[in-house]
This record gives sequence, structure tokens and C-alpha cells, in this order.
Amino acid sequence: MVRSMKGSSAGSCGLVIQAGCAPSQHRRVARPQGAPSAGRDHDGLVSTHPEHGGSHRLPDCDVAIVGAGIAGLAAARHLTTAGFNVRVFEAGAAVGGRVRSESIDGITVDIGFQLINPAYPEAQRMLDFDDLSLRPFVAGVLLRESEGKASLIADPMRHPADVVSTALHVPGSRLQQIRFVAEILRLARMNPRALEQRPDLTAREALSRFGKISDDLLAAFLSGVLFDDSLTTSRRFVDLVLRSFVRGTPAVPATGMQRIPDQLARGLDIALNTRVRAVTPSTVATESETVHARAIIVACDPRTAATLIPGLAIGELRSGTTWWHLADSPGSALTNGRPVLVIDPRRTGPLVNSVVLSNAAPAYAPDGRALIASTALGAGQFDDSDVRRHLSYLHGIDTSRWDVVAVHRLDLTVPAMPAGTPLRKPVVLDNGLFVAGDHRDTPSLQGALVSGRRVAAAVQHALA
Repeated sequence: MVRSMKGSSAGSCGLVIQAGCAPSQHRRVARPQGAPSAGRDHDGLVSTHPEHGGSHRLPDCDVAIVGAGIAGLAAARHLTTAGFNVRVFEAGAAVGGRVRSESIDGITVDIGFQLINPAYPEAQRMLDFDDLSLRPFVAGVLLRESEGKASLIADPMRHPADVVSTALHVPGSRLQQIRFVAEILRLARMNPRALEQRPDLTAREALSRFGKISDDLLAAFLSGVLFDDSLTTSRRFVDLVLRSFVRGTPAVPATGMQRIPDQLARGLDIALNTRVRAVTPSTVATESETVHARAIIVACDPRTAATLIPGLAIGELRSGTTWWHLADSPGSALTNGRPVLVIDPRRTGPLVNSVVLSNAAPAYAPDGRALIASTALGAGQFDDSDVRRHLSYLHGIDTSRWDVVAVHRLDLTVPAMPAGTPLRKPVVLDNGLFVAGDHRDTPSLQGALVSGRRVAAAVQHALA
């Protein structure tokens, strides 16, 4: 079965009024102990008392969050923990935004190839890794250098058995290798705040001093991570990315990335399947009704957020396409049975990387066949024969009989972060609205979680 799907970056925007939550009930909303009632003379929102001289309508909740992506869910968790009555409105059929999975004929595929790095500080604070049953990948890459020749380059500390292969095949001169190792060790030790203060350059400029290591290894690897083959991304963000790879081993939850938003959503008041058409600082309007709240957070994908908030600057957005294939052979016949990212520094085809995901998480493909995720930059139409030809080159095997399970086109969903871009953008807008998403922080799961925490803190301050 083939399914083609377009993904969104953050939560979609929608609302369904759930049983017991209808606005007509005029429930008094919960507030943290000692917090004052809302009123226009206090915070510019809907008054709940006649003495404020504004509307007498009670708000239906303290905070309304539009979008149940990672940022929206994180904000909801923080605010709910702080004692606020929070409702989350989502247009899609499930939570997660860009971090989603779907089941096709019993096979799990994520909406685009995605990983979680357990070294992300915010993920460590927010997520229960044991509950996710993380399945790690090899901390390294398989470098396809030519037909019939592929070299494994792995972190010797985490994969000591691969130290000889790594030493023999790392590109560059000995001096370039020493410089790179010294830089990586320094990044691992540095405080993230210190990294953010370094002079900014493009990633290509910052990495150029490592010579062939940059040209033949880092450029090929980072283009898939960043959705940026020009490497014009901010070196500050790239430093944070490299630091996380040194400090943690990327992984997926055993049964799919959907487990992450599902975990964040537990116990929250989330309504699905109805699109929000408009917001104000105190209302969320759907096709059928208007919900009042003391504060509104727009946590949608960047393009939807810009539609709901005219004038919101969201910057450049990047695209990618991921193919999911079932091989006609077991995972043990591919990449030596290991879950390692295969990259092609010569870029002889459209793909920036490919990985046998079921070698890390067998439950994705419970029938025992190998499930492969492969990604290209851009969301246009790719020739299937070109994709298969490149897959055959990357994996060193005939792929003409591989079955396509799904194709996901992430069209203009991943925020770019060119050199000079602030690592954090405001989450409080001049018009009284709040906004969250990885387009307000770094374009990553870490950034989405941080954005949720930042906007929750801003709302708590505003409603105090």
C-alpha cells in the first residue's frame, strides 16, 4: 500500500468542544492560589467581574492553546502543572504536529525520518525515556565512497570495536583530524550559553578549517540533519547540534516517534479535528463558535501561525521528502545488520541519507522484513528510478523489488536558521497574543520543548 502525505511543522490549528467543556456552561476557571481575576485593567483580557467595567462573560478557560505539536503540548504541561485550566485545540486527528507516526498495514512509519537525542536538556526534563523504550542508532555514519566500498566511521568511545575502521577511514590529514577531535571535545564540555555567545558564521565557514573532514563527512551528514545542503546555517546552532551528538546517541521510541507527543499529551484537555479560523488576545474562533480565555497561545506550524497572526515574521522554511521502503531481504543483509546512517559525500543521486530503521527498532516492521527510511531535500516530484538507483548505490544491493510503504513530503515546514539568526525569538507579541514553536527557538525537538517552556513562563507572568 502506498501513501503520500504532506506534513506540518508544529501542531495544526483546530478545535472540538469536548463534553463538559461547552462555553455555555460559563465555568469559573481555575487559577493558581493568590492569582488575581482577569480584567482589562489588569492584563487586557476579558473581564470576569462587573466592577472591571468590561464584558461580564466568564472565560471558558485560563489558557487556550492553538496547535497540539510539541511546543503546544509542552506549554500545556507546564501551565497545567502550575494550576491553570488549559485547553488545547488541534485540527488534526492526532497530537504531535511534525512529530507524528502512522500505521500502514501493520507497519509503523514516522512522518519524515526523525530521531530524538536523549542528550537534549529539555527532553531530559520533560520526557520519560524509560517509558519511550528508546532504541539507539550507531553513533556514526557509513560513508559510501564508491561502488562496492563503504566505510564505517563511528565514535570510538561508544563503539570501541570499530576504532580501527574509524581510524583508517576518517577523511583529512592527521592535523585536520586532531583539530576536529579537539573541537568536538571542547563543544562537549562547553556550556550551551557559552556556545551561543561565539561569533556567528555560516556552518561552511566555521567548518572549513577541518578540510576534507568537512567536505567529505560533515557536509554530507549535516545537509540531511539541517535540510541545508548550502551549509549557510548558523554555526551557533550547528555547534549545539554537534554537542548533542557527542553527548548522546540518537534514537527512536520502540514503537514510533508518536510515542513522544502521546506521552506529553497524557492528562491534558485536548480537542481534535476542527480548524481554528481566527484568534484575538482573548478568543479562539472556529467555524461553529468562539471560546474565551485569559490568554491565547498560537502554537501552530509557521505558515498557519502567520495566517492567524498577520505580520508575524517566520523566516525561510525548508522542505524534505522521505521514502519508506520494505526490502525483499532481512535487515541483517543491509549495513551489516546495524542501524547506521548511510551517506554519500559525492551526492551521486537525490538522497542525502538512508537508514535501515528496523535494525534499531524491529517493532516498526513486525513481519521481520527490513524497513528503510531515505530522505532527499525538497518536496518536489522525484523520479522513482533515480531514487531506487541511488538506494542501490548506498546499500550495495538491488532495490528494484523493494516495496514503497509511504512517501512523506514535508513542504516548507522546517524553519531555516541562517547565520546571524537569533537563537531565540520573542514569544510575547505586541498585540497581546503569545506564540510558540521551533520557529521561535532552534528548529529541533529541543527547540520546540524550550519554546513551550518559555511561552508558559510568559503566560504565567502575564496572568500573575
